[in-house]
Amino acid sequence: MRTRRLVVTAVLVVAAGLAACSAPGPPNSRSVPKVASTTTRARAVASIPRPVRSTVSAPVRILSASPPSARLRLRYVTTIGGHISPKSVDASGTGLVFAQNMIYTHTVTVYNDRDYRLVATIPDAVTLRKWGYPKYPGRYLGGPVEAAFSPDRRYVYVSNYSMYGPALTRQGHDICSPADDYDSSFVYRISVATMRIDQVIHVGSVPKFVAVTPDGKYLLVSDWCSYALSVVNVRIGKEVRRISLGPYPRGIAVDPSSGTAYVAIMGGAKIAKINLHTFTVRSIPGVGTGPRHLVMSPDGRWLYATLNADGTVAKIDPRTGHVVARVPTGRQPRSMAIAPDGQSLYVVNYGSSTVTKVRTSDMTVIQTVQANSAPIGITYVPDRRQIWVACYTGTIMVFKDA
Repeated sequence: MRTRRLVVTAVLVVAAGLAACSAPGPPNSRSVPKVASTTTRARAVASIPRPVRSTVSAPVRILSASPPSARLRLRYVTTIGGHISPKSVDASGTGLVFAQNMIYTHTVTVYNDRDYRLVATIPDAVTLRKWGYPKYPGRYLGGPVEAAFSPDRRYVYVSNYSMYGPALTRQGHDICSPADDYDSSFVYRISVATMRIDQVIHVGSVPKFVAVTPDGKYLLVSDWCSYALSVVNVRIGKEVRRISLGPYPRGIAVDPSSGTAYVAIMGGAKIAKINLHTFTVRSIPGVGTGPRHLVMSPDGRWLYATLNADGTVAKIDPRTGHVVARVPTGRQPRSMAIAPDGQSLYVVNYGSSTVTKVRTSDMTVIQTVQANSAPIGITYVPDRRQIWVACYTGTIMVFKDA
């Protein structure tokens, strides 16, 4: 028992530097509330939208590779406000952008990427018993964190930091371990056609990042407080395997063949490498302190990681596990996006309130632009060369690569 306590203590020392990095609050709130307030609960009820059907059904359209993205420069377009607290933004590639508004707003908001108009506001409230979970009576609120689209763009999966309701009263925390026995949580599947939750999937404690394998077979969920990766069979909508990984799994990237998943282990300096056929786990050690977000080049040749504690982005050869280059981008780099041609990375620096564009060929910073306070999420709209940036303090900024 003493040995375990020493191990947990060591983990907490590492975690102290990233606690605010994992789920920071908006202005005037740096911590996760234990219960949802009456006001927040009322807002969630009042914001239930009428069914909204997406009129966008075309496949993802990618602009010509000419000019290369590395030759373009970011230009400010507009800022979107409203009753939002966006932790992340994700583009469908078919005309819509989804923003996940965590526990401070209890919604997912959806925007048209042409005119930036609000298309729908989707509350995170569910009755779990109606979704096949009879041991959870009553009504529950979630806390939308991250999202991932199915390959056909018909569905979007949204993780919930914690659930708030009658039978779930031990909500997660930024510093935690499986021994804390915090409540498990759920991932919602939202139909893009109806803008309604149409599936609820039980996973581990404090699910953060979500990714759907390119072949559409698995949904992968990093369970922050369970120190694990949930593997969900998409066909049946159930968790079929939970893989222990160590303290604070966060970002996920999957190679184009759907054979290997990479998971950033933010409580240390490594990336887990998971064989999706055998579910065996290896690791890429020594990538840097506090790896948070991962993206892979479109051809699967390179893996990129934001190193939140180091203030850098690393370029990694996934075949050898070697870090081939690093570049400083700003304080606390969080999420990033990659251009479809693989030539540019776009990184949000939470502590610097900036967005940095990096040329991937030589890992050189080619542009840094100012953002609103607390930029934390980012997505790329391919057919418009737009960059949408979620600022946790209540805005979404839109830039264009031109």
